[in-house]
Amino acid sequence: MTASTRRRRLAVLLTAVALGAVTACTSSGGAVPDSGGSANQEQSLLDRAPVASDADLATSPTAQAIKQRGQILIGSQLDTPLLSQQNPTTGQTEGFDAILGRLLAKYILGQPNVKIVNSTSQIREALLQNNTVDVVLHTYSITPARAEKVSFAGPYFVSGPAIMARKGDTSVTKPQDLKGKRVLAVTNSTGSAMVQQYEPAQVITLSTNSECVTALEQGRGDAYVNDLTQLAGNAQTNDKVQIVSGTFGQDPYGIGIHHGDETFKRFVNTWLEKIQAAGLWQEAYKQTLGTVIPGDAPVPPKTGSVPGS
Repeated sequence: MTASTRRRRLAVLLTAVALGAVTACTSSGGAVPDSGGSANQEQSLLDRAPVASDADLATSPTAQAIKQRGQILIGSQLDTPLLSQQNPTTGQTEGFDAILGRLLAKYILGQPNVKIVNSTSQIREALLQNNTVDVVLHTYSITPARAEKVSFAGPYFVSGPAIMARKGDTSVTKPQDLKGKRVLAVTNSTGSAMVQQYEPAQVITLSTNSECVTALEQGRGDAYVNDLTQLAGNAQTNDKVQIVSGTFGQDPYGIGIHHGDETFKRFVNTWLEKIQAAGLWQEAYKQTLGTVIPGDAPVPPKTGSVPGS
Protein backbone atom coordinates (compact mmCIF):
# COMPACT_ATOMS: atom_id res chain seq x y z
CA MET A 1 0.00 0.00 0.00
CA THR A 2 1.42 3.40 -0.94
CA ALA A 3 1.74 6.21 1.58
CA SER A 4 -1.01 8.19 -0.16
CA THR A 5 -3.33 5.18 -0.13
CA ARG A 6 -2.63 4.64 3.52
CA ARG A 7 -3.45 8.27 4.31
CA ARG A 8 -6.73 8.06 2.36
CA ARG A 9 -7.69 4.85 4.17
CA LEU A 10 -6.90 6.40 7.53
CA ALA A 11 -8.95 9.47 6.68
CA VAL A 12 -11.95 7.31 5.81
CA LEU A 13 -11.68 5.40 9.07
CA LEU A 14 -11.39 8.53 11.16
CA THR A 15 -14.30 10.14 9.37
CA ALA A 16 -16.39 7.10 10.23
CA VAL A 17 -15.54 7.60 13.89
CA ALA A 18 -16.50 11.24 13.76
CA LEU A 19 -19.81 10.45 12.08
CA GLY A 20 -20.47 7.74 14.66
CA ALA A 21 -19.93 10.25 17.42
CA VAL A 22 -22.48 12.61 15.94
CA THR A 23 -25.00 9.80 15.71
CA ALA A 24 -24.45 8.76 19.29
CA CYS A 25 -24.72 12.18 20.90
CA THR A 26 -27.61 14.56 21.12
CA SER A 27 -25.90 17.84 20.45
CA SER A 28 -22.18 17.50 20.00
CA GLY A 29 -19.75 15.17 18.39
CA GLY A 30 -16.22 14.25 19.04
CA ALA A 31 -12.98 13.60 17.39
CA VAL A 32 -9.40 13.43 18.13
CA PRO A 33 -6.71 15.91 17.27
CA ASP A 34 -3.26 15.47 15.90
CA SER A 35 -0.12 17.29 16.85
CA GLY A 36 0.22 19.18 13.59
CA GLY A 37 -1.02 22.57 14.79
CA SER A 38 1.61 25.30 14.79
CA ALA A 39 2.62 27.21 17.90
CA ASN A 40 1.22 30.41 16.39
CA GLN A 41 -2.14 28.80 15.72
CA GLU A 42 -2.38 27.52 19.26
CA GLN A 43 -1.28 30.84 20.73
CA SER A 44 -4.07 32.57 18.81
CA LEU A 45 -6.50 30.08 20.27
CA LEU A 46 -5.17 30.58 23.80
CA ASP A 47 -5.35 34.36 23.43
CA ARG A 48 -9.10 34.08 22.86
CA ALA A 49 -9.75 31.42 25.50
CA PRO A 50 -12.12 32.27 28.39
CA VAL A 51 -10.92 32.95 31.93
CA ALA A 52 -13.11 32.10 34.93
CA SER A 53 -14.38 35.03 36.98
CA ASP A 54 -14.01 35.18 40.75
CA ALA A 55 -17.67 34.18 40.96
CA ASP A 56 -16.99 31.15 38.76
CA LEU A 57 -14.03 30.08 40.90
CA ALA A 58 -16.04 30.53 44.08
CA THR A 59 -18.31 27.66 43.02
CA SER A 60 -15.51 25.08 43.30
CA PRO A 61 -13.05 24.65 46.19
CA THR A 62 -10.89 22.48 43.93
CA ALA A 63 -10.63 25.21 41.29
CA GLN A 64 -9.76 27.72 44.00
CA ALA A 65 -7.00 25.43 45.31
CA ILE A 66 -5.52 25.09 41.82
CA LYS A 67 -5.66 28.87 41.40
CA GLN A 68 -3.84 29.36 44.70
CA ARG A 69 -1.16 26.82 43.69
CA GLY A 70 -0.65 28.59 40.37
CA GLN A 71 -0.42 25.39 38.33
CA ILE A 72 -2.75 22.57 37.32
CA LEU A 73 -1.53 18.98 37.60
CA ILE A 74 -2.78 16.93 34.67
CA GLY A 75 -2.50 13.17 34.37
CA SER A 76 -1.55 12.42 30.76
CA GLN A 77 1.19 10.84 28.66
CA LEU A 78 3.94 12.12 26.40
CA ASP A 79 4.05 9.47 23.68
CA THR A 80 0.70 9.62 21.91
CA PRO A 81 0.83 11.36 18.53
CA LEU A 82 -2.19 13.55 17.72
CA LEU A 83 -3.28 13.53 21.36
CA SER A 84 -0.43 14.19 23.77
CA GLN A 85 3.14 13.86 22.52
CA GLN A 86 6.17 15.73 23.75
CA ASN A 87 8.08 17.67 21.11
CA PRO A 88 11.75 16.77 21.73
CA THR A 89 12.87 20.18 20.47
CA THR A 90 10.55 22.47 22.40
CA GLY A 91 9.62 20.17 25.28
CA GLN A 92 6.00 21.15 24.70
CA THR A 93 3.30 18.50 24.59
CA GLU A 94 1.31 18.59 21.35
CA GLY A 95 -2.08 17.17 20.40
CA PHE A 96 -5.78 17.56 21.09
CA ASP A 97 -5.68 16.49 24.73
CA ALA A 98 -2.61 18.65 25.34
CA ILE A 99 -4.30 21.75 23.94
CA LEU A 100 -7.46 21.15 25.96
CA GLY A 101 -5.33 20.85 29.08
CA ARG A 102 -3.78 24.27 28.44
CA LEU A 103 -7.20 25.77 27.74
CA LEU A 104 -8.45 24.45 31.08
CA ALA A 105 -5.39 25.89 32.80
CA LYS A 106 -6.02 29.26 31.15
CA TYR A 107 -9.62 29.18 32.40
CA ILE A 108 -8.60 28.55 36.02
CA LEU A 109 -5.28 30.38 36.27
CA GLY A 110 -5.44 33.02 33.57
CA GLN A 111 -2.40 31.40 31.97
CA PRO A 112 -1.72 27.93 30.48
CA ASN A 113 0.50 26.72 33.32
CA VAL A 114 0.33 22.91 33.23
CA LYS A 115 2.43 20.19 34.81
CA ILE A 116 2.02 16.81 33.11
CA VAL A 117 2.15 13.80 35.42
CA ASN A 118 2.75 10.54 33.57
CA SER A 119 -0.48 8.61 33.91
CA THR A 120 -0.69 5.13 32.45
CA SER A 121 -3.99 3.30 32.24
CA GLN A 122 -3.29 1.14 35.27
CA ILE A 123 -2.44 3.96 37.68
CA ARG A 124 -4.67 6.89 36.69
CA GLU A 125 -7.47 6.01 39.15
CA ALA A 126 -4.88 5.89 41.95
CA LEU A 127 -3.41 9.25 40.92
CA LEU A 128 -6.85 10.84 41.27
CA GLN A 129 -7.70 9.03 44.48
CA ASN A 130 -4.50 10.12 46.25
CA ASN A 131 -4.71 13.68 44.82
CA THR A 132 -1.44 13.41 42.87
CA VAL A 133 -3.22 15.04 39.93
CA ASP A 134 -6.14 17.46 39.66
CA VAL A 135 -7.54 15.87 36.51
CA VAL A 136 -6.76 13.06 34.08
CA LEU A 137 -7.15 14.31 30.52
CA HIS A 138 -5.96 11.69 28.08
CA THR A 139 -8.21 9.19 26.24
CA TYR A 140 -9.92 8.25 29.53
CA SER A 141 -13.00 6.32 28.44
CA ILE A 142 -16.05 6.77 30.63
CA THR A 143 -17.42 3.46 31.91
CA PRO A 144 -19.87 2.74 34.75
CA ALA A 145 -17.23 0.64 36.54
CA ARG A 146 -14.68 3.46 36.46
CA ALA A 147 -17.33 5.95 37.53
CA GLU A 148 -17.53 4.08 40.83
CA LYS A 149 -13.91 5.10 41.52
CA VAL A 150 -13.60 8.53 39.89
CA SER A 151 -15.98 11.19 38.56
CA PHE A 152 -16.03 12.25 34.94
CA ALA A 153 -16.63 15.67 33.41
CA GLY A 154 -17.60 15.55 29.75
CA PRO A 155 -17.58 13.52 27.58
CA TYR A 156 -15.34 15.76 25.51
CA PHE A 157 -14.77 13.34 22.61
CA VAL A 158 -16.04 10.00 21.25
CA SER A 159 -13.67 7.45 19.74
CA GLY A 160 -13.90 3.66 19.30
CA PRO A 161 -11.66 0.56 19.33
CA ALA A 162 -10.01 -0.62 16.11
CA ILE A 163 -7.35 -3.15 15.12
CA MET A 164 -3.74 -2.59 14.08
CA ALA A 165 -1.48 -5.20 12.44
CA ARG A 166 1.99 -5.34 10.96
CA LYS A 167 2.28 -3.77 7.52
CA GLY A 168 1.12 -6.20 4.85
CA ASP A 169 -0.48 -8.68 7.27
CA THR A 170 -4.08 -9.30 6.17
CA SER A 171 -4.85 -12.22 8.50
CA VAL A 172 -6.87 -9.95 10.80
CA THR A 173 -9.20 -7.41 9.21
CA LYS A 174 -12.25 -7.61 11.48
CA PRO A 175 -12.92 -8.38 15.16
CA GLN A 176 -13.99 -11.99 14.40
CA ASP A 177 -10.49 -12.64 13.00
CA LEU A 178 -9.07 -12.15 16.50
CA LYS A 179 -10.23 -15.66 17.44
CA GLY A 180 -7.21 -17.79 18.24
CA LYS A 181 -4.79 -14.87 17.83
CA ARG A 182 -2.40 -13.23 20.26
CA VAL A 183 -3.86 -9.78 20.86
CA LEU A 184 -1.97 -6.86 22.35
CA ALA A 185 -3.76 -4.22 24.43
CA VAL A 186 -2.91 -1.54 26.96
CA THR A 187 -3.42 -2.66 30.55
CA ASN A 188 -6.80 -1.60 32.00
CA SER A 189 -7.96 -0.22 28.65
CA THR A 190 -11.49 -0.73 27.36
CA GLY A 191 -10.00 -2.53 24.37
CA SER A 192 -8.39 -5.19 26.59
CA ALA A 193 -11.78 -6.08 28.04
CA MET A 194 -13.69 -5.85 24.76
CA VAL A 195 -11.49 -8.31 22.81
CA GLN A 196 -12.25 -11.16 25.21
CA GLN A 197 -15.62 -11.79 23.50
CA TYR A 198 -13.80 -12.67 20.26
CA GLU A 199 -12.00 -15.64 21.90
CA PRO A 200 -8.34 -14.73 21.30
CA ALA A 201 -5.71 -17.31 22.18
CA GLN A 202 -4.08 -14.76 24.48
CA VAL A 203 -4.53 -11.11 25.44
CA ILE A 204 -1.12 -9.59 26.13
CA THR A 205 -1.44 -6.39 28.12
CA LEU A 206 1.38 -3.84 28.33
CA SER A 207 1.63 -0.53 30.12
CA THR A 208 1.65 1.93 27.22
CA ASN A 209 0.64 2.43 23.61
CA SER A 210 4.27 2.62 22.49
CA GLU A 211 5.11 -0.69 24.20
CA CYS A 212 2.24 -2.37 22.37
CA VAL A 213 3.38 -1.01 19.00
CA THR A 214 6.93 -2.22 19.63
CA ALA A 215 5.64 -5.66 20.65
CA LEU A 216 3.54 -5.82 17.47
CA GLU A 217 6.55 -4.90 15.32
CA GLN A 218 8.61 -7.62 17.04
CA GLY A 219 5.98 -10.30 16.42
CA ARG A 220 5.11 -10.79 20.09
CA GLY A 221 1.45 -10.36 19.15
CA ASP A 222 -0.64 -10.85 16.00
CA ALA A 223 -2.77 -7.73 16.39
CA TYR A 224 -3.10 -4.67 18.60
CA VAL A 225 -6.47 -3.33 19.74
CA ASN A 226 -6.84 0.23 20.99
CA ASP A 227 -8.87 3.37 20.31
CA LEU A 228 -8.68 4.46 16.69
CA THR A 229 -7.49 7.86 17.83
CA GLN A 230 -4.35 6.35 19.30
CA LEU A 231 -3.84 3.91 16.43
CA ALA A 232 -4.12 6.83 13.98
CA GLY A 233 -1.10 8.46 15.54
CA ASN A 234 0.86 5.23 15.28
CA ALA A 235 -0.09 4.75 11.64
CA GLN A 236 0.89 8.31 10.83
CA THR A 237 4.39 7.99 12.23
CA ASN A 238 5.26 4.29 11.78
CA ASP A 239 5.40 2.64 8.35
CA LYS A 240 5.78 -0.82 9.89
CA VAL A 241 2.17 -0.97 11.13
CA GLN A 242 -1.26 -0.32 9.65
CA ILE A 243 -4.86 0.04 10.76
CA VAL A 244 -6.83 -2.92 9.39
CA SER A 245 -10.38 -2.42 10.68
CA GLY A 246 -12.98 0.21 11.33
CA THR A 247 -14.22 0.83 14.84
CA PHE A 248 -16.33 -1.84 16.54
CA GLY A 249 -17.67 0.09 19.51
CA GLN A 250 -17.64 3.56 21.01
CA ASP A 251 -15.40 5.05 23.66
CA PRO A 252 -16.59 8.37 25.08
CA TYR A 253 -13.60 10.21 26.59
CA GLY A 254 -14.11 11.99 29.90
CA ILE A 255 -12.01 14.26 32.09
CA GLY A 256 -11.33 12.29 35.25
CA ILE A 257 -11.60 14.13 38.56
CA HIS A 258 -11.70 13.13 42.23
CA HIS A 259 -14.69 10.89 42.94
CA GLY A 260 -17.68 12.79 44.27
CA ASP A 261 -16.32 16.29 43.59
CA GLU A 262 -19.57 17.47 42.03
CA THR A 263 -18.78 21.19 42.25
CA PHE A 264 -15.55 20.76 40.28
CA LYS A 265 -17.33 18.52 37.81
CA ARG A 266 -19.89 21.26 37.11
CA PHE A 267 -17.07 23.82 36.90
CA VAL A 268 -15.18 21.75 34.28
CA ASN A 269 -18.37 21.02 32.34
CA THR A 270 -19.16 24.74 32.25
CA TRP A 271 -15.65 25.44 30.87
CA LEU A 272 -16.05 22.70 28.28
CA GLU A 273 -19.40 24.11 27.12
CA LYS A 274 -17.88 27.60 26.89
CA ILE A 275 -14.99 26.55 24.63
CA GLN A 276 -17.37 24.52 22.48
CA ALA A 277 -19.78 27.45 22.11
CA ALA A 278 -16.87 29.76 21.23
CA GLY A 279 -15.60 27.35 18.55
CA LEU A 280 -12.29 26.83 20.39
CA TRP A 281 -12.84 23.06 20.78
CA GLN A 282 -13.35 22.88 17.03
CA GLU A 283 -10.19 24.92 16.36
CA ALA A 284 -8.16 22.66 18.63
CA TYR A 285 -9.47 19.71 16.65
CA LYS A 286 -8.54 21.30 13.32
CA GLN A 287 -5.02 22.09 14.54
CA THR A 288 -4.47 18.46 15.55
CA LEU A 289 -6.60 15.56 14.27
CA GLY A 290 -8.15 17.79 11.69
CA THR A 291 -4.84 17.82 9.86
CA VAL A 292 -5.56 14.16 9.03
CA ILE A 293 -9.35 13.97 8.85
CA PRO A 294 -10.94 15.73 5.85
CA GLY A 295 -13.91 18.04 6.25
CA ASP A 296 -15.17 20.22 9.06
CA ALA A 297 -14.69 19.48 12.74
CA PRO A 298 -17.43 17.22 14.13
CA VAL A 299 -19.97 18.43 16.65
CA PRO A 300 -18.58 17.84 20.16
CA PRO A 301 -20.46 15.44 22.45
CA LYS A 302 -22.93 16.90 24.93
CA THR A 303 -21.73 16.96 28.53
CA GLY A 304 -23.46 14.37 30.70
CA SER A 305 -24.70 12.45 27.65
CA VAL A 306 -23.33 8.98 28.55
CA PRO A 307 -23.72 6.79 31.67
CA GLY A 308 -21.05 7.63 34.20
CA SER A 309 -20.63 11.26 33.13
